[in-house]
Amino acid sequence: MSKSFHPHVAKWFTEAFDKVTDVQEQAWPAIKQGKHCLISAPTGSGKTLAAFYSAIDELIKESENGGLSQENRVVYISPLKALSNDIHRNLEVPLKGITEEFAHNGESVPKIKVSVRTGDTPNSERAQMVKNPPHILVTTPESLYLLLTSAGGRRMLSTTKTIIID
Repeated sequence: MSKSFHPHVAKWFTEAFDKVTDVQEQAWPAIKQGKHCLISAPTGSGKTLAAFYSAIDELIKESENGGLSQENRVVYISPLKALSNDIHRNLEVPLKGITEEFAHNGESVPKIKVSVRTGDTPNSERAQMVKNPPHILVTTPESLYLLLTSAGGRRMLSTTKTIIID
C-alpha cells in the first residue's frame, strides 16, 4: 500500500481487503502523479476501485487542507444506467468505512457527496445537481452529452479534475 494515501483511507483499505491487486499497485503511482492512465484487466481485478480509491483519497486530503468546496471533482462515465446505480451503491462502502475511521479517531468527518445522473434522474434532482454539485458524479455518455451542451452543466463540470471512463 502506497504511503501517499491518507492514513485513515489506507487503514480502511487494509482492513477491507486482503491485499492490493497487481492492477491497483501498477495504477496508483501514475494516478497519484496526475498522469493519464488506462487500466485494462479482467473483471474483478480492482480497476474501478483503483480509480475511485485515489479520487476519494484526494477529496479527503482536500477537505483536511482547508475544506472541500461543494463542487464537482470526479466524473465516472458508465456505459449503462443500471451500472451507474450499482457504482453509486458500491461507492457507499469505502465512503462509509473511511467515515467510520475518522469518527473512530475522534476526528471531523469529511462529507463527500455522490450523485447519479442518468435519463431516469428526475428534473428536480438534475436542477439541484447544477446548483449544489456532487463531488463525485456517476453518469452515462448520453447524460454527459446533455450536461456538456447546457450552460449549467458546463459550469458544474468546470471544476472536474478526474474522469473515469468505464
